[in-house]
Amino acid sequence: MTETYRTPDSDQSLGDLAGQLTSEVGALFSDHLQLARVEMTEDLRKAGKGAGMMGGAAVSGWIAALLLSMALAWGLAELVKTWLAFLIVGVLWAIAAAVMAIRGRRQLDQTDLRPEATIDEIARDKEWIGGRRT
Repeated sequence: MTETYRTPDSDQSLGDLAGQLTSEVGALFSDHLQLARVEMTEDLRKAGKGAGMMGGAAVSGWIAALLLSMALAWGLAELVKTWLAFLIVGVLWAIAAAVMAIRGRRQLDQTDLRPEATIDEIARDKEWIGGRRT
């Protein structure tokens, strides 16, 4: 952030002061937009990389779960009827899916993508502008 704010000279006209104020507010707004863009770009880049890795893990996990489930069901079929063995494995997976859905929903509810640094900066600027009026 560049702070190029000047104190007004006592011999400036009202038009000059208004022009200076407009220029400074425009620069301030531009700085805030740039800060928000940088902050959001970094967060989105990290989220994109993480999402790609999670996608690869999901596909690998899905294939492993299919193969292991089939092996478990066929192994259980040695003890109980085949349809019951597959039903047991299916119920276990339904329970696992419900637990993951609940935990995932809780995690998403805790996610906050607001640009906190930009919001703090705007609040400080509002205080500063309010202090200059008095």
